Amino acid sequence: MIGQGSERAAAAARLLIEARLSGSIESLPEACRPRDVAEAYAIQDAVAERLGPIEGWKVGAGGPEEMPACAPLLAGSVMVSPARLDPARYPLRGIEAEIAFRFARDLPPRESDYSRDEVTGAIESALVAIEVCECRFRDRATLDPLSKLADNNLNAALVIGEPWPGSPDLTIARQAVRLSFDDRVVVEKHGGNTAGDLIRLLVWLANHLRRRGPGIARGQVVTTGSWTGLIPAGPARHIAADFEGIGTSVVTF
Repeated sequence: MIGQGSERAAAAARLLIEARLSGSIESLPEACRPRDVAEAYAIQDAVAERLGPIEGWKVGAGGPEEMPACAPLLAGSVMVSPARLDPARYPLRGIEAEIAFRFARDLPPRESDYSRDEVTGAIESALVAIEVCECRFRDRATLDPLSKLADNNLNAALVIGEPWPGSPDLTIARQAVRLSFDDRVVVEKHGGNTAGDLIRLLVWLANHLRRRGPGIARGQVVTTGSWTGLIPAGPARHIAADFEGIGTSVVTF
């Protein structure tokens, strides 16, 4: 899967994999820092070749008209709620409440684009998810966007709840979401996903992956961006995300 700039991508991947073990790095050296989106995805590929297999994907967009971006969910990172995580392995514990989709059919590589109907027809169910975000760089605030993308867009874990078969009925603007840390509600609102149309994200991802090679595989989970923003959990130990009428996901540190 390593494409353009494979030597640069391999060098960057080695540093990011080492950072997952040692804690963090200051930045990627200029010699292997991604210069464009293609190189950032090539770095993701190189990391996935070492730390795969890929269990799913994350995809999101900053607005309804903005270009989406994606990253793989690596081996061992998708967990079922309620999940228990070692806080020593998750120093940032950045928490996002999300809705994910599990696929019932493969969407493999092919020449032509997948249509919206083909993608929605391949969905098995929706699931409430908590994404746990970590940064392999010391200062997340100064991290350049391409290095963030290369670092799997900060993914560390995805904790998914029970399946909800009513995904066609999801209305973003009216959907109630609540995120709680221990006994304190930190976010409670209706709507909040900046992408607007979650199916647009899934269609984009299906076509991005059919061009690049892996496609979406049956059983994989695709999570579709934060409804709450990234909120560090700090000393909180019990995290719960609840989407009214859909379900709940719980993680304990």
